[in-house]
Amino acid sequence: MTQQTSRPRRPGDRVPSRAEKRKQWKAEAARAAAARKRRNAVFGVIGSLAVVALLGALVFWVVNRPDDDKGTGSGTQGPNASTGAGTGFPQLPAGADPALATKPTATGGCTGITELTPTTLIKGTGPAAQAGQQITVNYVGVSCTSGQEFDASWNRQQPFDFQLGQGGVIEGWDKGLVGVTVGSRVQLDIPSKLAYGDDASGGRPTGPLRFIVDVLKVG
Repeated sequence: MTQQTSRPRRPGDRVPSRAEKRKQWKAEAARAAAARKRRNAVFGVIGSLAVVALLGALVFWVVNRPDDDKGTGSGTQGPNASTGAGTGFPQLPAGADPALATKPTATGGCTGITELTPTTLIKGTGPAAQAGQQITVNYVGVSCTSGQEFDASWNRQQPFDFQLGQGGVIEGWDKGLVGVTVGSRVQLDIPSKLAYGDDASGGRPTGPLRFIVDVLKVG
């Protein structure tokens, strides 16, 4: 409580009663308590701001620390590692063979074929594709004669969607993918009559073709 310097009492000054003195002491004590409360409130706000600033600095450090400090926990990469981790391509169906996350190697060697020849490379466990359904696939296409790749959804990192059996793709696909189960990888050796034919004027591949197709979704 603040000390107050009392002045000398002059003649005629009124002497305060005990009750008045007690009232004055209580008022001074109340003012001192209010002052302490204000000081504590100010220090409390400053302390809270300091804690918030410290937590913010910690979060910033965690988010922006170098990548080589961040562990995966297992030391292994996910199934998308071969196609670019973090890109979300390809999105495999549940329970699919992890091999479908890797672009297949397609070669030629199917010259002289006259009939559509499908070969199952990986057997999926999902529902079978039916004519009229929307189907999502990844694929690689090569010439049977040269073995040269002419198209692949993998290069665009974008699967291909179409309606099966409705003439929106070559006949070799419309026929060869019917009954193939989701999660499967099939090789389609397609004669030119069920592909683009032998006329190269349109810039499309000619002759017999080989496709390796992964069926990712039907519905």
